[in-house]
Amino acid sequence: MKKLILSAIMLMGLAFSTQAQTISKNALGLRFGDSGGFGGEISYQRGLSSNNRLELDLGWRNRNNYNNSGYDDNAIKLTGLYQWVWNIDGGFNWYAGVGGGLGNYKYDHKGTSYSDTFFFAAGDIGIEYNFPIPLLISLDFRPEFGGNGYYKNNYGSDVALSLRYQFN
Repeated sequence: MKKLILSAIMLMGLAFSTQAQTISKNALGLRFGDSGGFGGEISYQRGLSSNNRLELDLGWRNRNNYNNSGYDDNAIKLTGLYQWVWNIDGGFNWYAGVGGGLGNYKYDHKGTSYSDTFFFAAGDIGIEYNFPIPLLISLDFRPEFGGNGYYKNNYGSDVALSLRYQFN
């Protein structure tokens, strides 16, 4: 029994040590989301350890006469995520994270305007490739659960492609 427990502990230690990799201390770039989310965001990642990081994204939207409907839509949103990163093979990694954020939006429709501040919780799961040059490309899915007034409902999600420059 002792040998079985010792073997299991050794296998778990081996599994965790094979997944360790070095993630860049800093990465700055753009996150190109779909139209269901905010669209483009400025994205910054800060490495906290060999397999954990913090990601901050600032998104904005400014649409006038959206879809010829007479709606003007302006919004800004800041998202913060704590992420765990696991190596798949070579430069390929997958990651998952949790966090939240806050934002403000305002829309006008034919003289009637409405604005609101919102808070939300968010998750994140994605895959990335770390090139030998200081370029990081990733594809992720981010569900967001908001409070009252958040896009007139309590759920929003976004699929995005990101390009980031890595530096120390």
